[in-house]
Amino acid sequence: MRTDDPPSQVGNDPLSQVAGDPLPPVREVLAAIATGLWRWDNASGAVTLDAEAARLLGLPARAQTLTEAAVRSRFHPVDWNEIYGTVQLAVAEGTLAEARLRIMDDTGRRVLRTVRSRSKPVLHDATEAYELIGTLQEVTEPAPGTAARTPVTGDWRRSREAFLLDAGRALAEARSTEEVLRVAAGLSMPGFSPDGLAVFGVAGDRLSIIGHHGHQPGDDGPFSAMPLDTDYPAAEVVRTGRAVYLSSPEDYRRRYPAAWPLARRFERQSWAFLPLTVAGRTMGAWMAAFAYPVSFTPDERSVLTTVARMLAQALSRAGVAESERELTEGLQRSMLPMLGPQIPGMSVAARYVPTGGGLQVGGDWYDMIPLPSGRIAFVIGDVQGHDVRAAGLMGQLRIALRAYASEGHRPDAVLSRATRFLSGITESITYGSSGSGADETTVYDPRFATCLYVEADPATGVLEIGRAGHPEPAIRLSDGTVLQRPTAGGLPLGIDPDADYPTTRLVLEPGETMLICTDGLIETGGHDLDSGWTRIRTILEEYEGEGDGGEHGEGLEQLADSLVQAVHGPSSHYTTGPLADRREDDIAVLLLSRTSRPEQRTDARRTVLTVAQAEPERIGGARRHLRDLLHDWADEDQVDSAVLMVSEMLTNVLVHTDGDALLVAEVSGEPGARRLRAEVADSSDDLPHKRHPGELASSGRGLVLMELLADAWGVDPRGDGKSIWFELYEGAGASGGGAE
Repeated sequence: MRTDDPPSQVGNDPLSQVAGDPLPPVREVLAAIATGLWRWDNASGAVTLDAEAARLLGLPARAQTLTEAAVRSRFHPVDWNEIYGTVQLAVAEGTLAEARLRIMDDTGRRVLRTVRSRSKPVLHDATEAYELIGTLQEVTEPAPGTAARTPVTGDWRRSREAFLLDAGRALAEARSTEEVLRVAAGLSMPGFSPDGLAVFGVAGDRLSIIGHHGHQPGDDGPFSAMPLDTDYPAAEVVRTGRAVYLSSPEDYRRRYPAAWPLARRFERQSWAFLPLTVAGRTMGAWMAAFAYPVSFTPDERSVLTTVARMLAQALSRAGVAESERELTEGLQRSMLPMLGPQIPGMSVAARYVPTGGGLQVGGDWYDMIPLPSGRIAFVIGDVQGHDVRAAGLMGQLRIALRAYASEGHRPDAVLSRATRFLSGITESITYGSSGSGADETTVYDPRFATCLYVEADPATGVLEIGRAGHPEPAIRLSDGTVLQRPTAGGLPLGIDPDADYPTTRLVLEPGETMLICTDGLIETGGHDLDSGWTRIRTILEEYEGEGDGGEHGEGLEQLADSLVQAVHGPSSHYTTGPLADRREDDIAVLLLSRTSRPEQRTDARRTVLTVAQAEPERIGGARRHLRDLLHDWADEDQVDSAVLMVSEMLTNVLVHTDGDALLVAEVSGEPGARRLRAEVADSSDDLPHKRHPGELASSGRGLVLMELLADAWGVDPRGDGKSIWFELYEGAGASGGGAE
């Protein structure tokens, strides 16, 4: 046997026990090669360091246990985000996690050293927790003069490519200059990240500050309106179209001595000024400032140049989009009226929100028109479409409605004239030519519009409503009950030039609020008319009422905002780009509230409804209306009884008389002991009498039902007809045998 052969291992005994000269302990070996040892318990968040690892992290050189947050504060934030993803991948694949990390000083502004970490995750079988046991070793960063010749690892290149893809997506989604600047400020570049950004534009022969990040308000003062011939890096970039890289304060002071006093107070260590070029034209400059020295290797310059190009494209798109939005929103604002002066006894609030896509113009509108009689007309409508033609037709139709209303016409006459007007201008043929007169094309684009016209008497609260295919109004009673008010109506405007529009009359009592809106408020978000109204009803019921909202209608303004936000919500964005807008249709909202003083408040809940001879189908609407009025009635059987009796009373009027039926229903009293009084009036003088119908009879059971189901009922003759009424008492149940 040769004496210089290495000793062999026997069985499972460690080598150190077999050899004559055992190896030193692991801790001594690691300390000798300046390598620290650490352990991270993911379950508790505790990180244990030996003395060398603590020294490498810039901590006192002694073994210690720290929290995860305390250790995290020692790493560069960009590096921490990268190592976290690396660790997760190593845990999932059961491999080693390796990364280069920059250690920062206590202020977080200066890099102390760069270390390499290698660790092995150890999973616990019982839980999903894991431990990391690894090493830290300092690596030497190349000097600025030699960094350009240092090869870049494949991992860094992959991180750069992923960063550029994410940055390109985020900048492409930004829709305004503000969003572009926000995205640019949030970009974390792989391996290096600026902590100060500024975007310069050109206004004439001077620089302008478009936006900045990482600076205090007012810091941009000396740099705004700076002449382009100034000895300043951004001005030189705009003049020449070439980037300027300054890797140290000495380099800045040497090349730009006049501008150095302005930049010195920001305490940066490196700067990059890059041109923002679009279609061969330099539109500005982008400054990236670093709190630590950056050598600007070719790979780093490539990343900065690519980001500058994407930033220039994004700013150009945002500028064009903002110009279009300003133009279209100006067009829309010019077509929408300002609400007039305050109305004694009433408060008004309105909102218009254009659809989120396209040109942001549409056919929705609202209007408030003073009438010669002293009354006020409120109009809301929706022209078909969301394009410029819809906005143009809306403007013409709104002017026509104002003209017809100002002439003193009633609501039905205003709508009849409006449908003839819209039919005339949409059915006409538009000719266009290329200029020679021989190439003529015919454009035929018929449109229709829905409209709701309300004529209000501020003194009495009387409302006369005409409806042309528009959603019905909703009334919030003074006690918070919300009723969707059945309203007579006709076809949308522009479909039939000879259409008729019946009117509905109701009274807005003190403390009550009426909502009229376009279908965009109801049907957005996949809702239909029923489910959409349920969503809106909740907002109206939570409204505290105009009496609590201030004498100038502040509460009504808050209600208008709440209704709009309930549909599409406040603005929200990704962390690096905007969300797709949730608005699917234009939204127009008009709220009318009759103000009240505390002494005018009443606990009674009252509604009035007319059913015409020509509209027997509205009896079904009356049944639903009564159920809404009794939405919180304690006894469901009594609600069913009330609906049955009202249906029978209205049907009797339509069948046995030649006039219309007027339903008045009122709920009064304290919850649990309230009284419902329902009354149906007609113009006939013939009093009903109780009959005894046979088993197969199809009529004659109305009074029998009332005698059985009502707590009290009766028939009252009037000078111009009669009324039949019944009462139900909450909590009493259907006692039957009510007094006649």
